[in-house]
Amino acid sequence: MKFGGSSVATAESLANVKKIVEKEDGRTIVVVSALGGITDMLLSTAQLAKEDNVGYLEQYARIVERHIEVVETIVPPERRPATESKIRMMLEQLANIYKGVTLLRDLSPRAQKIIVSYGERMSSEIVAAVIEGAVHFDSLRFIRTKKGPHSEEILDTELTNRLIEETLSSEPWTIAVCGGFLATDSEGDISNLGRGGSDYTAAIMAAALEAEILEIWTDVDGFMTADPRVIDHAYVIPRLTFTEAMELCNFGAKVIYPPTIYPVYHKNIPIKVKNTFNPEAPGTLISNENVESAKLIKGISSINDTALVTISSLCMVGVIGVNSRIFNALTGRGVSVFLVSQAASENNTTIAVRNDDADLAVETLRREFAVELADGMFNDVSVERNLATVAVVGENMKQSTGIVGKLFNTVGRNGINVIACAQGAAQTNISFVVDRKSLTKTLNVIHDSFFLSESQVLNVFVAGVGNVGGSLLRQIAKQQEKLEREKNLRINVVGIASSRKAVFNRDGLDTARFKELLHESSLDASPATIMEEVLKMNVYNSVFVDCTASAEIASLYGELLRNNVNVVTANKIAASSPYPQYIGLKNTARERDVKYLFETNVGAGLPIINTINSLINSGDKILKIEAVVSGTLNYIFDVLSADVPLSRAVEMARDAGYAEPDPRIDLSGKDVVRKIVILAREAGYVVEQGDVEKQLFVPEELFAGDAGDFIGNLRKMDAGFEQRREEAARKGEKFRFVACLDNGKVSVALRSIDSSHPFYNLEGSNNVILLTTERYKEYPMEIKGYGAGAEVTAAGVFADIISIANIR
Repeated sequence: MKFGGSSVATAESLANVKKIVEKEDGRTIVVVSALGGITDMLLSTAQLAKEDNVGYLEQYARIVERHIEVVETIVPPERRPATESKIRMMLEQLANIYKGVTLLRDLSPRAQKIIVSYGERMSSEIVAAVIEGAVHFDSLRFIRTKKGPHSEEILDTELTNRLIEETLSSEPWTIAVCGGFLATDSEGDISNLGRGGSDYTAAIMAAALEAEILEIWTDVDGFMTADPRVIDHAYVIPRLTFTEAMELCNFGAKVIYPPTIYPVYHKNIPIKVKNTFNPEAPGTLISNENVESAKLIKGISSINDTALVTISSLCMVGVIGVNSRIFNALTGRGVSVFLVSQAASENNTTIAVRNDDADLAVETLRREFAVELADGMFNDVSVERNLATVAVVGENMKQSTGIVGKLFNTVGRNGINVIACAQGAAQTNISFVVDRKSLTKTLNVIHDSFFLSESQVLNVFVAGVGNVGGSLLRQIAKQQEKLEREKNLRINVVGIASSRKAVFNRDGLDTARFKELLHESSLDASPATIMEEVLKMNVYNSVFVDCTASAEIASLYGELLRNNVNVVTANKIAASSPYPQYIGLKNTARERDVKYLFETNVGAGLPIINTINSLINSGDKILKIEAVVSGTLNYIFDVLSADVPLSRAVEMARDAGYAEPDPRIDLSGKDVVRKIVILAREAGYVVEQGDVEKQLFVPEELFAGDAGDFIGNLRKMDAGFEQRREEAARKGEKFRFVACLDNGKVSVALRSIDSSHPFYNLEGSNNVILLTTERYKEYPMEIKGYGAGAEVTAAGVFADIISIANIR
């Protein structure tokens, strides 16, 4: 059992360690790190001492206080004096070393190793005294290192294994406690195993003694599917293979130290990662067994400190030894390469290094290939900084065709550019490099798209909080829990804008409180501000929803789509704008592989545009469209009677919420013109608003002036319009304002409809559309239902949003 620094940081955490260890049956070895934060304090104090900064004495005093306080708080009274005596003796030795560093103004590597070793030496003595029946063993007696091929210290496995057996058999024990990280070299000098070496110590001992299991106790519940600081819905991976764990460790997962895996892997000893502060959590089990899972990917890891160095030349093609020279030169200068990408053409090789190593790598390669560069055979060595590397890990990937295609399609659809990539033939790790600014977005979209998340997330921006926008936000608030529970879909509203104010939060806004949030906000809601905030947030699976009637907001669609933001709109302006603009938006959406949806532009929540698209996509051709698509006008003509004149019917429509506050918008026919233009375009015809033949029932002169004058002027028409209504009634006919596409010609007109026509019995604000196609020629397809009202329009917008998630 290995306990990290956070597990032994305080008396309270040590009490947890005591409970965990004392519950174990059978012989147990406990390996501990230094008290949390002490290693850094030891090193920084040494640096101050080297600089003859008297502040080192103050830091040293804190080290003393920290250890003595822990001893006095947690060590049982009967063992406290002996333990405190040992700790004070080591602290005195440490003080003398610091004094020597100050006098010499020198901190040699050997002195630094000795200083840092005191962390584990003291903590292991304390833990041994805390745990009932524990016996302390000094790791310096049995963990041995030797010189490696590059003069570095490496583990002397054979000698270490023999000394572990000899030392631990020298006296009886049930619980043995020793310090991690500590080691001595062949000369008997302290050498240590490097930062993170406590995990390695535990693995070495587990392998040497053929333990049943190696438990790594830390401050997290286990390996997570991704960094929970970046992805709030990341969760613990219950099982990993050794290979998967190694890949995740090598690419930034800080749960265990990477070399830990090797000793126990060769002995097939499983590793269990557990949380000292939540011991009941099941943790993560790492073993050779690859348990079948529906999830292709086990986890995602990343390195946010990446630079790419590229050397290229047409002269590299087919030349043997170029890569050997690259890597030998870099190795000689101590540059660590963690990703290599090379095209099959062999004309360039790209390597990934840490940003701090980039200049050294470039200098090294320029020196190595100086002759070729001088002769012009090679291009200059280039470097690209401030990047991030993402690793997608899972052994199940090698059994799945198309995983790479799906991965890069998912990333690209969210506007993330892959700069370099690498995948080994083992297919357990797909690694690629992106701009550092895109890292959070990249991790989230992969986590979401490959079902590592419990739910899929759509990050939604809503512009417009009037009748439709307000209804939409209330519907989202009401439906949110059910969607997440039954469809694993989370609608995360990250931005809301009214005509005056806006509020943004990438973690999500409470849609039930949208009015309050906007009232409290001081952020201006100009189109420029909205665009800036949406692009600055740079969230994945983003959807911009336009519930306004603003031409300025509609003008944002192109830039949003170019930045891979899906657009859902109830605003008819863009889709009925000049044809090049309309088709340009659709083409941009197609090229960027995002959605541009405007189903509610015609018929509110009725599936009209989707039906037309489905017919055309399946090979049908739209020959004719007849439609009553103004719920407002249909309501007016439906309530019109001898007792309800035209002007009163218009007022009733406005009061019922069907008409705009300015009823001239509806009665001018402009809204219907826009709708038939949109339908004609979706049916495959190139049509402009100016092409629509208009036969209106309100004279043009009545639209002059302001909205307040309009109703008064309209009353002058009441008598004459009533005569027309009576004449139609005598014939058994009703008024309907009909939009029509016929053989490419478009028109809108007030028509008198007889009882045999499908439009005759249309009631209230309902819409009806007749589609005559090559397949539906004799009996046109009829779509009918509510075509106006905030609730049904909002529901249609909501349906478009949900369709982006492709759920059923």
